[in-house]
Amino acid sequence: MKKVALLSVYEKRGIVDLARGLIAHNYDIICTGGTYKMLVDNRVDVKRLSEVIDAPEMIDGRVKTLHPSVFAGILAKRNNEKHMNELKENNIFPIDLVVCNLYPFYKAAYEMNMPEDDVLEYIDIGGVSLIRAAAKNFKDVIVVIDPDDYKSIIDEMDQEGNIINIIKRRELATKAFGYTMGYDSLISRYFGKDIFAEQFSNSYKKTADLRYGENPHQRAALYRDMFSNASSFFTAEKLHGKQLSYNNIVDLEAAKDIVIEFDKPTCAIIKHSNPCGVAMADNIVDAYRLAYIADPISAYGSIIALNRKVDLETASEIKSNFVEVLVAPDFDEEAFSMLATKKNIRLIKYRDMEKSVDPVIYKHITGGLLVQENDTIEEDDKTWRIVSEREPNDKEWRALKFAWKVAKHVKSNAIVLATESRTYGIGAGQMSRVDACELAIKKSNAVGSYTGGTAMASDGFFPFRDSIDIAHKAGVSCVIEPGGSVRDRDVIDACNEHGMALVFTGIRHFKH
Repeated sequence: MKKVALLSVYEKRGIVDLARGLIAHNYDIICTGGTYKMLVDNRVDVKRLSEVIDAPEMIDGRVKTLHPSVFAGILAKRNNEKHMNELKENNIFPIDLVVCNLYPFYKAAYEMNMPEDDVLEYIDIGGVSLIRAAAKNFKDVIVVIDPDDYKSIIDEMDQEGNIINIIKRRELATKAFGYTMGYDSLISRYFGKDIFAEQFSNSYKKTADLRYGENPHQRAALYRDMFSNASSFFTAEKLHGKQLSYNNIVDLEAAKDIVIEFDKPTCAIIKHSNPCGVAMADNIVDAYRLAYIADPISAYGSIIALNRKVDLETASEIKSNFVEVLVAPDFDEEAFSMLATKKNIRLIKYRDMEKSVDPVIYKHITGGLLVQENDTIEEDDKTWRIVSEREPNDKEWRALKFAWKVAKHVKSNAIVLATESRTYGIGAGQMSRVDACELAIKKSNAVGSYTGGTAMASDGFFPFRDSIDIAHKAGVSCVIEPGGSVRDRDVIDACNEHGMALVFTGIRHFKH
């Protein structure tokens, strides 16, 4: 007995070969308008749905498949005698396979930015209904939404005598429900602009399976947020090296986010999501050298981001060290050839490396999400307050601004010791601020007094004067912090006692 396949697709890739394969496996094929035309033009023997069910396509094609005969044929349970008798009594045939994909709403709304009235025409109604009906009845009906699955369907029919097993059917149904969920979330997000809407869902498309997660016993995969228009890792290109790991991707994003803060040639060296060295210079090789010497021990096995093209001189410097990942806007041909001799380094060409970030951050908790705006506030240093008796000199001002930009990207509690162009010591992720301060001073080898103006930046206020006292002993000459502690007066007094300049920004940059 012949089976029936309903084909109704917007994306026509592979549909001709699929139809021919289905016919070879004893399927009759019925199609909607555009699919029917393409198959007939390619001399495939198919029937038009509107003729088979005696119901015309209506209102400019908005109604094609929305008919009781179609949905009864899909939803009837084959092992339910009542269902099958009702089909027979109403002269309705069962539909055994549904192949459908949807109008490209994402392209119309997000890529082409069409006017709303035009976007409305790209909201698929009948297709979504077909897919959901077939997926609901997957034990009896095969549902296919992805042209990449066509070959596997025909191959399995070849091997199993025209049968698609229940495991494969369930996989296809799961994929179909995910497809319609993502489609609906695109539409919902288009109309609901509020990121803190009462209810929302994001649409993520898997782009790769990763080797593992943070540890080898954890599975991991990479998904792209279909809502995001930011220049991102997904527009980057891996030019060389083995597969990126979960940790690599987290760290390269952290490194990239730092260097895009600066207009001058800048290098950030990252370990475990925190910078161990950041520097800017008149050229990228000097920026790398200065960032590296900030903490050469931690730089072993690091992720490096540069905001300028990698030239041969920079490549020569980097090649002599063990680097996991190097991220840059581009690579000179000679620089790439030199670095590519190291098989384990990953070279990432990060296109459009600019200050472009997603507006929101999602953090998973058990059973839900925390959602917040990204920390993208544009600060005006003219609103900062000098609260000490001594004002910073020009060199100290530049050091304060540089340290403050870096501190924003260091895990709390965070302390950054820096001059106007490079970090000397970074204390990250400590349980107390004085611990972070002591760690930063240890990393810097207490060289503050030799720099001619070392700044200390703190992502949060100082709760006590102890950090100021030990910073003074290490040669720090100026401090920048949000302010706002009940003991601000004690901190100000400490800076005045030591002749240090103190600036309050009024902005906190915790990063958990």
